[in-house]
Amino acid sequence: MSADTRPRLIDTLGRMRRSFRGWRGQRPFWAGLLTLLAGVPIMYVPYQNLTLGSLTVRLATTAGAGSLIIGILLIVLGLTMWFQPQSRVFAGVAAILLALVSLVVSNFGAFLVGFLLGLIGGALGVSWVPGIKPARRSPSEPTAEPTAAMSADGAGEQHTGTRPAEGGENTGKGGSLGGDLPGASPMNGRYRAA
Repeated sequence: MSADTRPRLIDTLGRMRRSFRGWRGQRPFWAGLLTLLAGVPIMYVPYQNLTLGSLTVRLATTAGAGSLIIGILLIVLGLTMWFQPQSRVFAGVAAILLALVSLVVSNFGAFLVGFLLGLIGGALGVSWVPGIKPARRSPSEPTAEPTAAMSADGAGEQHTGTRPAEGGENTGKGGSLGGDLPGASPMNGRYRAA
């Protein structure tokens, strides 16, 4: 490995990491991962033998095929949350229902591990909403965020930085100063907009 290839490798890894972070942020990633992981113990546990010394305990149930189907469906629903984020609500509700069914069918939901992973993953899938990209402001636009202003007695007051209506006065309904807001002034932000 030469000195020239090392910086390119680091740049490539950084680019891949930023790309994955962007991909992960556009979908319910953790919901899909937990739902996918929930399917593994649910379909694995009923088909395994537990050996304690010379004693072999078989964990198979009469509904072994049902456990396999529930596990595969949970894995498919986890992948659906990743690659079809618009169907996240359906996939989340279906994952919750399958996790509940696995309590009865698959050894208490694979000893509660698969059940809890499926329940949490489904709930995350139902509750996830796509983020809204913040609009970029130009530096010339006034901010509408509250800023602190000091009054004569030294106490800080909050105001929004917006200006009252024409003439510097705030006239509410009926022409009275301040309208129906007691203590209204341009400094405390409790005046009516024109």
